[in-house]
Amino acid sequence: MHISQTRRRLFGSCAALSIAVAASPASAQDLEAPSEDVTSDAAASENAAQNRIVVTGSRILSDSAASTQPLQVLDAANIAQSGVTNIQDLLLENPVFGAPTFARTNNAFGVTGTGVATVDLRNLGIARTLVLVNGRRVVGGLAGTNTVDLNVIPTQFIGRIDILTGGASSLYGSDAVAGVVNFVYRDDLEGLNLEGRYGITEQGDAEDYRLNATFGGSIDDGRGRFMLHAGYSDQGQLLSRERSNTLVDDIDLFVLSGDPADFGTPSEPFFSSFPPQGRFDVNGTPSNADDFTFNPSGVLQPCFSVNSTPTCTAFDGSPASGPNGFNRQFFRTLASPVQRYVFAGTADYEIAPGVTAFVEGTYVKTQSARIIEPFASSSSGTNGLFPATGRAPIETRVLVDSDGDGVLDSSEIRLNPLVPDEIVAAASDLDGDGLRDIGFVRRLLEVGERTNDTTRDFFRVVAGLQGEFADGQFRWDVSYNYGQTTENQRSAGALNVPNFQQAFAAVADVDDVDGDGDTTEVICASADARAQGCAPVNIFGLNAISPEALAYIDAPGSFQTEIEQRVFQANLSGELFEIWGGPVGFATGVEYREEASLADFDSLTNQGLNASNQIPDTQGEFDVIEGFVEVRVPILSDVPFFRTLELAGAVRLSDYSTVGSVTSWNGQVLWEPIDDIRFRGTYSRAVRAPNIGELFSAQSQTFPPGLTDPCVGIGPSGGGTLGDTCRSFAGVNENIALNGVFTLNQADIQGISGFNGGNPNLAEETADTLTLGLVINPRSIEPLRNLTLTVDYFDIEIENVIAAPTRPFTLDQCFNKGNRVFCDLITRRAAGDSTNSAGSLEFVNAIQSNGALRETEGVDVTVQYNTSLDGIGLENANLNLSGAYTHLIKLNFLPAVGQPANPLAGEVGSAKDRFTTTALFDFGAISWGLTGTYIGASTEDDQFCSAFGLDAGCFRQGAEFNLDTQVVFDIDELQIFAGVDNLLDNDAPNLLTGTTFNATSTDTASGVYDILGRRYYAGVRFRF
Repeated sequence: MHISQTRRRLFGSCAALSIAVAASPASAQDLEAPSEDVTSDAAASENAAQNRIVVTGSRILSDSAASTQPLQVLDAANIAQSGVTNIQDLLLENPVFGAPTFARTNNAFGVTGTGVATVDLRNLGIARTLVLVNGRRVVGGLAGTNTVDLNVIPTQFIGRIDILTGGASSLYGSDAVAGVVNFVYRDDLEGLNLEGRYGITEQGDAEDYRLNATFGGSIDDGRGRFMLHAGYSDQGQLLSRERSNTLVDDIDLFVLSGDPADFGTPSEPFFSSFPPQGRFDVNGTPSNADDFTFNPSGVLQPCFSVNSTPTCTAFDGSPASGPNGFNRQFFRTLASPVQRYVFAGTADYEIAPGVTAFVEGTYVKTQSARIIEPFASSSSGTNGLFPATGRAPIETRVLVDSDGDGVLDSSEIRLNPLVPDEIVAAASDLDGDGLRDIGFVRRLLEVGERTNDTTRDFFRVVAGLQGEFADGQFRWDVSYNYGQTTENQRSAGALNVPNFQQAFAAVADVDDVDGDGDTTEVICASADARAQGCAPVNIFGLNAISPEALAYIDAPGSFQTEIEQRVFQANLSGELFEIWGGPVGFATGVEYREEASLADFDSLTNQGLNASNQIPDTQGEFDVIEGFVEVRVPILSDVPFFRTLELAGAVRLSDYSTVGSVTSWNGQVLWEPIDDIRFRGTYSRAVRAPNIGELFSAQSQTFPPGLTDPCVGIGPSGGGTLGDTCRSFAGVNENIALNGVFTLNQADIQGISGFNGGNPNLAEETADTLTLGLVINPRSIEPLRNLTLTVDYFDIEIENVIAAPTRPFTLDQCFNKGNRVFCDLITRRAAGDSTNSAGSLEFVNAIQSNGALRETEGVDVTVQYNTSLDGIGLENANLNLSGAYTHLIKLNFLPAVGQPANPLAGEVGSAKDRFTTTALFDFGAISWGLTGTYIGASTEDDQFCSAFGLDAGCFRQGAEFNLDTQVVFDIDELQIFAGVDNLLDNDAPNLLTGTTFNATSTDTASGVYDILGRRYYAGVRFRF
C-alpha cells in the first residue's frame, strides 16, 4: 500500500493529538437490567453509575439505558435460549433485519460465497450494515467487499449483541449506513464450560452437531483475565428432492402463457428441455417440437416434448414418449452443509497502574459445499460449445495420403460414425462451411452434478493498550487490528470447450493410425488432440459418453481469494468539565485503515471457455485516514419537566485514496420530562465509500432471472417508440418477417445473459437518517416498574447509491423511452440458430454507477417485561416477556433521479409487518421458553406482474408464523437443554417460477421462509 507523505504527516499528527488529549471505549461490560430495588433518586443514581459503559452508538461512557438512538440488545441468555449454531439464525428473527444476501439456505447458484452468513439491516443491502467486534472492524468474508461472515464470531464469547439502527458513520466510518451490529465479548467467564449439541429434522436429514470448550478466569490476583475457546460445528446438507414442495420443477400456467386468465391455475411439472439423452436439431429452426431425441427405451424418435404427449412415432414404429425432459430440482441444494472449526482467545493484563495490555485472536476454518443439476450443454447460445456458428459439424476434413508416398497431400470429408443414420440423412450444411451440421442440447448426466467445495480460512488479531488517568476522568486506548480471509474453491461439472470440439470431431480410423489393425474404431480426427488424450465424445443417447471422453472434456474449476485488513486506531474519552446540567462528555480518535482484495479464477473461467459464465479476476486496494470528535452536553437536569435534557453530536472527517475527502456527522437530543418517559431523536449524515469490487471488478457474466422482452408482439409497423426501437435491431426484423410478429420460444426467455462490471470513477454514497423515539419505563407504577416500551420512527434516504441500473429499467429506458445510452447496454441476436430466435435478447449488461436512490421509512416497537409469578402461587418463578415489531411504511429503489420508484415494501422478503416475541418461564431449576416469529402477507414483485399486464400484487403469499420452543434443566453444574424449532411444521411456500425471490431456483424464497421444517435438538453444558 502507498500513501502520500502529506497523508502520513496528517495521520501522525492526529494520532499524537488523540493519544495526548482524550480516550476510547474500554472493554464493554454486560448490559444489566434495571435494578428491581430502585426506591430513591440516590439509589437510582448509584445504579446508573454502576451501569456506565460504552453503548454502541456512542463512544462516551453512559448509563446503559440512556441511548439516544434506537438500540436493541441481545445478551448471552438470549443466545443460549435460542439454541442456534450460527448467530445469523438468531439475528434474522429480529424484524429490523431483511432477507440475507448470503445464508446457507439461499446460495446454491452463487458463483462464490458458499456457506457465508451475512446480515442486512433494513433491507438496504449487506454492504450498508457494519459488523463490529468490541467496537472494532472485522475483515470481510467476501472478496471485494467489507461484508463480514458471521461464521467467524465465536458464539460462546458473546456477552451481548448491540443492534443499532440508523446511520452511524460519524462514529464508526464507512458502511454504517443502515446501522451497526456490534458483538461485545464477555469478560466474566470463570472456569471451564463444555457443551455438546445434536439436532435433526423430523424427516431425518440436515443433522446438526456442535461441540465447544471454553475456559476463562483471572490471574495474578485479578490483574489479568483470559478466555480461551475451541469449537466445532457441522450443519448438514438438505437437497430440494428431500422436501415434497421442492421435489419437482414446477411452473404455474400463468407464467408459462402470460395470460391473466390462466392465473391461479394449479402448477404442473415443468421439465427442462435439455434432456440427458440429447435433443438434436437438423433444420435450424428454434422450435424443438421437431427435434430428434431418444425415448426412455433408447429408441430414436423424430419429435420432442417436455409437457405433453408427442404425436410422432419412433423410427422402429414404436410410440414416441413425452414428456422427455429433465427435472432440475431433483439435484439442487436447499441448505448447504457448513463445517466450522473455531479457535479464539482474549487476554488482558494490567502492566502498570492505569495501563492495561490486551489481545484478541481468532482463527476459523469454514468448509462448505453446494450441488446443482448437471450441466446443460448446447451447440449454440450464450455459452454454446460451437460459438462461431452455433452448429456442430458431423463431418470433418481430414488430411490424407492420396498417392501412398507417406505425405499428407490432400483432404477428404469423413463422417462422424457416432451420429445415428436417421440424423445423418436429415442433416445438411446450414452454416455454409461445406460440412453437414446439427444443433443440439444435452444434459451432461455422465459428467455429474455441478459441485462447489469451499474452504475458507479466517485469521484476526487485535493488540493494544488501554487505560485511564486523572482518577478515571479520562480513558484511552491504542490498538492495531490485522485480519485476513483466504478462500479456496474447487468446482466440478463444467466442460472444456476446446477439448469438447476436438472430441466431437470424431472419425473412423480407416488409416489405422494407431497400428492396431482395427480400421473401424472411432478416434479423434486431430493427431495433436489424440496426443493430449482426446477420446471421441458420443452425445447420442443416455449415458453414451465414455469414461475416457469424460476425462478429456472435464473442466475442473478453481477460485482463490485473499482479503486483508489493517487498522490502527487511537481513542480518548472522558468528562471535560461540569455545567448546569452535569459533566460535558467527549470522545475523539483517529483511525487509519488499509483494505486489499484479490479474487482469482481459473483460466478457462476467465475466458468463458468452460461453457459457463465468463468471470475475470479482480484485484484492488485502498486506504483511508479518519478522525472524529463526539460531544455530549447536559443542558438541564432534575428540574420540573426536565429530568434530563441532553444534546449530543459527532463529526468524522475521512480521506480515502479512492474517493477523496468525505464528511459524516450526527446531532442528537434526549429529553426526559419525568422518570418514566424519555424522548429521543437523531439526525445524521452517513457515508459509504465504494468497495474494491464496485471499483475494480472487470465485467463478469451472469444469467439474470425474470426478464421480459418488451418487443414481444411487435409487428412490421406501429407501436410508437417501442415499435421503432425494436425494429432498429436487424434480428427483430428477421423474426417479424418469419412469424408475422416478434415471437420468442422458451429457450429465448431462459437464455438471457449479461455482464456486471465495476467502475473506478465511483463516488461515495450519502445517507440522511432521521429517528424519533419514545421510551416508557413506568418505574413509578409498581405493577409496571419492570416494563420497558420503545417506539421509534425511522426515515432513511440514500443518494448517489452505488448500483448498476436494474435490467428491467434498462430495457424500459431503451425500448419505451428511446434512450440510446441504455440501448448500448443491450445485445440482440442478429440471426436465429437451433436454440434461439433471431432478435432475441442475448446480453443485457449492468455497470456500476452512482445514479440510484434508496429510501425506507417505518416504525419499530420493542417491549420488555419481567415479573414474578408468586402472585399465582408459583414461588421463586419469574416470567420474562420480550418482543420486537417493525412496520414498514416504504422501501423504495429509484434507478435514477426523477424516475418512478420501484416499491419493495410488502413484497416477498420485505413484508410490511414483522414481529418476534419471546416468553421465558423461569422456575429455578427448570426454564421453558417460546419464541414466535411472524412474517406478514407479501406479494410478488410488482415489475414481474406488470410485465404480464397485471397490477402489482398479482400473486399474494399469506402470512407465516413460526414457533420455536426450548426447555432447560439445571442440575448443579450440569445443564440439559432440548428444543423444537418450527414447532408447527410450516412448509416454505411455493412462489412463481422465474421471479427475483427464487434465488435457489427451487420455487420458494429460501432466504425468507423456513425450508427445513420441524426439527429437534438436545444438548448438555458442563460448568467446572
